[in-house]
Amino acid sequence: MYCSMEANSIIVRTMQAGDAAAAMNLSDAEGWNQTANDWNFLIAYPESICVAAVLEKEIIGTTTAINYSGRLAWIGMVLVNKAYRGRGISKLLLDHVFAKLKHFPSVKLDATAQGQQVYKKFGFKDEYPVARMVNTEVKKTILPNGDAYPEQIRAKHIPEIIALDEIVFGVNRAPLIEMLVETYPHKAWVLVRNNHVAGFALGRDGSKYHHIGPVIAQTQPDTNLLILHALNQLAGKPAVADVLCNKEELLHLLTAIGFSTQRYFTRMYKAANPFPGISSKLYAICGPEFG
Repeated sequence: MYCSMEANSIIVRTMQAGDAAAAMNLSDAEGWNQTANDWNFLIAYPESICVAAVLEKEIIGTTTAINYSGRLAWIGMVLVNKAYRGRGISKLLLDHVFAKLKHFPSVKLDATAQGQQVYKKFGFKDEYPVARMVNTEVKKTILPNGDAYPEQIRAKHIPEIIALDEIVFGVNRAPLIEMLVETYPHKAWVLVRNNHVAGFALGRDGSKYHHIGPVIAQTQPDTNLLILHALNQLAGKPAVADVLCNKEELLHLLTAIGFSTQRYFTRMYKAANPFPGISSKLYAICGPEFG
């Protein structure tokens, strides 16, 4: 696919493994939190659609769409080099991706305030807001009393965690969950009660902040316990969590221990939302690039 621009041709092509470094340059320029591992995973995700806008062999824009079980396509990493903005490149990339997603039952994304207005033009509707909470230096806290305490996720927990995530998120995303647990086992915590998974908190490294999420639990006290335990492992380090805005108790808890709101996202869906999941049990998302 080609687009003429000032006598130069922009090529939109599928991203390849070797594109991660150039893609990192784009996300770093925006001050985003992704790592090379995130980019490599996005590009390699089974049957995903990751495209780059290339001008004279230079990647000047990207868009990714993760294929979650053939049911939901998750849009992310819509980036354009600042020097080339205002020339329709993001629209070119999105048109290319949406054309390939025509037969997907569901398409979703987490939009910034600026992006929200753009996506509405593509037929997206608001689902719910998410607050990005950041802390530049996590302080250790005392865990609340409980009848169970978080433990590191082990192989035996993974099938039940994947099943719980599918119920709450709305579709199966086993490759993502498995990657998070296997790559960041020191950030993967589970709460087991009566021999069943009552909740879990996953995490990953970031270029600026250690990211906590997704966090899924049956109750608010279990969520507090999981998140405070995860944060205690990050004492003295910067951390970020993207929390649903209706989780007021969790937002108050994070604020009380030094977090502040950096920005907001809006979860959006295109045309229809056949797989809404159970947002009452979703406390922190995996991040706007993963859902």
